[in-house]
Amino acid sequence: MKILVVGSGGREHALCWKLAQNPNVETILCAPGNGGTAQVGTNIPVKDDDIPGLVALARSEEVDLVVAGPELPLVLGLENALRQEGIPCFGPNAFAANLEGSKAFSKNVMAEAGVPTAPFRVFDEYEDAVAFIKEKGAPLVVKADGLAAGKGVVVAATEEEALEAVEQMMVKKAFGSAGDRVVVEETLKGEEASFLCFCDGVNYAMLPSSQDHKAAFDGDTGPNTGGMGAYSPAPILPKEKYAETAELCIKPILRHLAAKGEPFKGVLYAGLMYTENGPSVLEYNVRFGDPECQPLLMRLETDLLEIMFACIDGKLDQIEVVSTPQTACGVVMAAKGYPGSYPKGMEITGLDEADAMEGIKVFQAGTKVEDGKIVSSGGRVLCVTALGDDLAEARKKAYAAVDKVHFENSFYRRDIADKGLKRSK
Repeated sequence: MKILVVGSGGREHALCWKLAQNPNVETILCAPGNGGTAQVGTNIPVKDDDIPGLVALARSEEVDLVVAGPELPLVLGLENALRQEGIPCFGPNAFAANLEGSKAFSKNVMAEAGVPTAPFRVFDEYEDAVAFIKEKGAPLVVKADGLAAGKGVVVAATEEEALEAVEQMMVKKAFGSAGDRVVVEETLKGEEASFLCFCDGVNYAMLPSSQDHKAAFDGDTGPNTGGMGAYSPAPILPKEKYAETAELCIKPILRHLAAKGEPFKGVLYAGLMYTENGPSVLEYNVRFGDPECQPLLMRLETDLLEIMFACIDGKLDQIEVVSTPQTACGVVMAAKGYPGSYPKGMEITGLDEADAMEGIKVFQAGTKVEDGKIVSSGGRVLCVTALGDDLAEARKKAYAAVDKVHFENSFYRRDIADKGLKRSK
């Protein structure tokens, strides 16, 4: 069997690594891939937003399955284009992918489906957004409607910050056309958790809870990033609450989209905020999170390829999705300056030494192979992930492995999973 994985991050390395464990998988292609995916399969220089190029590649290579890692190709209609060619794709169609592709679409679907979320307003005109902010006052959250690589969200503590965010998005076009429309919503306070489910349009299978760390620096300080580390399970969302949580935020969305004739197939990710009034949905993603994917796939025991085909074929109720009771913790090593500008081309050493440790896997993200060496090529460079019998052990092992890996101008948070440890005590 031949599989094409689309994307170039740590999530895609983890997907390739997990899919390669199926004995029927003979070939893995990754477009465009990174230094890690090159060790599992073959990288092909086709960008993840080149839908015609990806379809042509899948057709010419006669692949049996395409797996979309990031959201962009799904929002651009990769699944729709492949379906027309009769090529199976794991991931939702373009309409359902708007749950992530458009904040306004997502918030309106939540409201229509009865999913708890922060009160919000959608604005197409700059002046209207300004008037609303001045009338409402802070704190507020301002979101660019379209895709902004996880950076189009501003939590504004003051009215001035909210007005500045709207100006940056709608007038100065800091995020291009993604900021043509904005969503302004009330600020929710509490602790976050990520809840992901495999979906086949009707049925869903729950993955364990996880928690991401968005801020760049310790203590949840500094600018927002794509994620500086994650662990699973998250004590704030214990196993006995999974079914109740799915009833709250997964089932209503599946039912709503199915009723529209646009069933959701793939991974549906609910970003939850646990407030004093209970859980509320901050956002939906339509793919595995990065870095949540890495700890979750370290824990997954059921064959991933089998799950993916069950989602595509509408047969998810016929298999049991099982994860190990062990805990997983992933620490992201990034290039100094990220999420702003950062240096590239630093040689990375100690990868083999870290990978050789028991229960450790180093997933590569912003890396490439150059003259036989692995060098950095992005902001988030690695996600060092560990399995342990409990969170304290997994965290200790992850940081011990981080100590084995070196590249110039690297940094990482030293408090990944601290919230979980405090809560589990």
